[in-house]
Amino acid sequence: MRLKPKAPLHPTDPRPMGTDTADPIEEGTTMSTTLSVPVRLDIDALCPGFSRAMVRLDAAATGELDSAEIEGPLRQLVRIRASQLNGCAYCVDLHTKDALEEGESFGRLAAVSVWRESPFFTQRERSALSLTESITRAADTHVADEEWSTAATDFLPTELGALVALIVTINAWNSIGVTTRAWTPVLVGSVLPVETNPVETAGVAEPEPC
Repeated sequence: MRLKPKAPLHPTDPRPMGTDTADPIEEGTTMSTTLSVPVRLDIDALCPGFSRAMVRLDAAATGELDSAEIEGPLRQLVRIRASQLNGCAYCVDLHTKDALEEGESFGRLAAVSVWRESPFFTQRERSALSLTESITRAADTHVADEEWSTAATDFLPTELGALVALIVTINAWNSIGVTTRAWTPVLVGSVLPVETNPVETAGVAEPEPC
């Protein structure tokens, strides 16, 4: 996970916490105001030792991923899927942006939540996503033997160990983010199309449905 050198210790937008997350509305767009989500607990300031331990945990997991040579795109897919399941808005936003910056396609990112029905993912990625869901929902799945066996056919033991480290770590970040709401996602490109005036479109044929 990307990290800022100063508090908050979790990776976040360079703007200070509490800054309005709505971008300026460009000419030719309708005015829209986003709703702020208040911080419940500034855990980085109140529990700095714990926050630093989380940073070290993240670094340790990244080290294992590097040693096992787990590909970058797969790492981000795992982080995004776990964050979706846990409902961590900040982490979904962060890792989606990171994936895009690293060259991931918008189409694949948009399909992460429906990966089982999507043809956009390799067998290795599908196996990692399935294991991510099983571990994230461990209270219900108990990470069944068949789930683990499937992952073991697509990953070496060292790779599986690194994946477990990654999944456990992102779940920890998610739990902190959802509980405390300590970190705020930043909306980029918050531009809405202008509503069309019905009078101006009189006589214009309606588009055919998809």
